[in-house]
This record gives sequence, structure tokens and C-alpha cells, in this order.
Amino acid sequence: MIIKLIFANLRYKWLSTLLSWILLLFGVAIISLLWTLQQQLEHKFDNELKNIDLVVGAKGSPLQLVLSAVYHVDAPTGNINEIEAARLTHNPMIEWSIPLAYGDNYKGYSIVGTTLKYIINENGRLANGRIFQEPMEAVIGSNVKASEGLEIGSTFLGTHGQDEHGHQHKGLPYKVVGILKPAGTMADNLILTDIATVRLIHEHHDIDDKDEDEGKQVETEITALLIKFRSPMGMMTFPRTINQTTNMQAAVPTLEINRLMGLIGIGIDTLQYVALAIMMMAGLSVFISLLNRLKERKYELALLRSLGYSRLQLFLIVISEAMLLSFAGFLSGVAVSRLGLILLNYQSNTNFKFYISVISKGEIILLGITLLIGLVASLIPALTIYWLNISKILSDE
Repeated sequence: MIIKLIFANLRYKWLSTLLSWILLLFGVAIISLLWTLQQQLEHKFDNELKNIDLVVGAKGSPLQLVLSAVYHVDAPTGNINEIEAARLTHNPMIEWSIPLAYGDNYKGYSIVGTTLKYIINENGRLANGRIFQEPMEAVIGSNVKASEGLEIGSTFLGTHGQDEHGHQHKGLPYKVVGILKPAGTMADNLILTDIATVRLIHEHHDIDDKDEDEGKQVETEITALLIKFRSPMGMMTFPRTINQTTNMQAAVPTLEINRLMGLIGIGIDTLQYVALAIMMMAGLSVFISLLNRLKERKYELALLRSLGYSRLQLFLIVISEAMLLSFAGFLSGVAVSRLGLILLNYQSNTNFKFYISVISKGEIILLGITLLIGLVASLIPALTIYWLNISKILSDE
């Protein structure tokens, strides 16, 4: 009987109920979407930086260098001399270094020339096949395999540059010799080969390029160098030395990503405040709606008291109305945020091969905030009902 009464009350002023629900829905959806997005970005960024202290590449934007060399979501700043870069690795402060040579793609997936150390650092493990050993052999990530249907023994042609519709390197097909298990790292979205393969591809490209001078010698170059130091002391001195004494650039990934997240965080925080304001407006709407209903239904409530309903029962009915509405707003808001994440995933996966998980740890907190707004909004109307003067209301009627 009480449950039927609660739903009947919500239907009584259905426009007010609908407005409150929509406001809660939008507030919850925006906050849930932003929280999930922020958590996933931070996790993705931190996960890739756990073993990389420094990125060395061509002069240019340090953030662009980090995004291209670590996350493969931007164009490289250029190439650096392979011999000059190799000299850096002899420094006793360096624990290990990983060379990277890239600039081609296959249907949007970056083709990266590197060493076995890169696969190990990315938690890569073979699901099938073996590691590349000869030029034009490739190991593909799990997402590449799932998306393009490549198998052991499959061949494909790379495309020059970042655009999948660019110039295709015909006559030099890659052969898939290994497929990696899902690792939750950038390796899932990469095609890995050795540096000799990348050099061979681009030497062939330069020979075919009619704009190149005939007989021009191609310099041995790589695109970037990932470095891990033995101690924090290397971080204090090495980057400045490279930037001041060489024609290369040293970028500290943690600093660049923290700066990027700081800029993103300003926008995210602003949107979260807007969403919270929308939820507060929803709470105000619930409060006004309940208060107006209370004025119109005083006689009905007095009759319920005379029929045996206790003060506490009427109090809880009003509280339950607001809590039920808040919970409905929360559930629908989370559902809308998940739909937004699915659409974002489609765009990010298509453009950047970047996947955002739809699982978030912030929903419990958000549920508590939503229910608290409903509770506060209903408290004054519920207390007014609790202290209702039955005899006066009935005598007035």
C-alpha cells in the first residue's frame, strides 16, 4: 500500500517529477562521464610511463615527442642520427635504452621498428608464433589481430606517414610471424618489427621518390630513444646536457604528461562544477515539488493519519519519494554516460586506436552524492508532514 502511494504521489505532478529526473540524469551523466574519462586517461598515461624516465628525439615540442614516442598518438618531431643516439647509451647512469624507428602505418596502426626489449617493457607475451628475426617480419598486437584479421603467415603493405590513405610501400610486404597476447599497453595497438626493416622500407621509398636527388645517400636514423636511468641522479643532469650540447631533444615524460593532465584537469573540473550545479538545481526542483504537493495534499495526509498511519510512516513516504527519484536519476545518468563512452570509444579507437574502459570506481561516491541531494531536498517537507496538526486541518475543512 505504501509503495503504491509513493508511485501515485510521483505521478500526481508528473511534469515536476520529469523535470527533476531530467536534471538529475544530466548532472549524473556528465560527472560520471568525466570521472571515468579522467580515471582512464590517468591510468593509461601512468601505465605507459612506469619504466620510462626520458625520451630523446629531434628538436621540437617536448609534449609532441612524448605523445609520439610513448603513446603513438601524434606525429614524430623528426629523426635523429642513430650513431649519435647510440653514444648516449654508453653513459653509466643509463640502465637501458630502447631505440624506436617509425613513421609508417597499416590501416591506422603504427608500424614501429625496435628491439625485443620494447616488447618486454610493454609486458608483451606471445600468443602465437615467434619474435621477428629477419627484415620484413612483424609481430602484431592483439587489437591489430582482432581488427584486421591478420594471422601467422599473413602479409600486408605499409603506408607512409600517419595517414592510412597515404603512399603505400609496394613491393615490400610485411609478413606476420608473431601475435601478442592482450597486455593492456600500447603494444596491443602496434605492429612491431626490427629497425633494419624500417630502414629498408624508407631507403626504398627514397629511391622511388622522384623529388630526391639521384644517388643521394640516406643517413642511418632513428626516430626516438627511450631511456631508463639507474638512479634519480640521471634525471637531474642528463636531460639538460642533451638539450644544451647536442642537436637532439630530451623530454621527461612524467613532467610533460603532468602538464598535459593539468591543462585537461582545468576543463574537467569546470565541467564537473557545472554538472554539480545542475544536480543542485535538481535537488531544488525536488524540494519545491514536494513542498507544493504538501500544500495541496494536507487534508489527504491528515486523513491518512486519522486512518492509522503514524507520523514516521508519512515522514518516510516523503523521504522515499525523493530517494526513489534520485536513484532513478542516478541509474539513467550512468546509463547515458556509458552510451557517451561507447561513442567516444568509437571515435578514439577509429582516430587514435585508443580504447577507454567503461568501468569506473567513482560510481559509488556519485550514488552517495545523488542520494544525499535527494535526502536534503526532502527533509524540510518530510519534517513539515511529521509535525502536521491533524485536528486543525480537519476542522478547517
